[in-house]
Amino acid sequence: MTVDIEQIKKKIIYRSNYRGTKEMDKLLGAFTNKYLDKLDFEDLNELIKLLEIDDNNLYNFYNGLKTNIKFENNKINTLFKNFKF
Repeated sequence: MTVDIEQIKKKIIYRSNYRGTKEMDKLLGAFTNKYLDKLDFEDLNELIKLLEIDDNNLYNFYNGLKTNIKFENNKINTLFKNFKF
């Protein structure tokens, strides 16, 4: 089976920009725009996992607040946590 990286990137872009809250649309859209072309296949999969998390927990994680879930210590989460919007 062949993996189409460009198709995966398109899905990531869509999910980043159409979250449900304008704040997270802008934050994740800017984050994805900055890093998407610099990520390898493993990183893209980690980004997909990040995008599956609800907006409230992502917002809290980004701002250093308490979350209802435990975030893995990986490259994507670190990039997101340290991203300056």
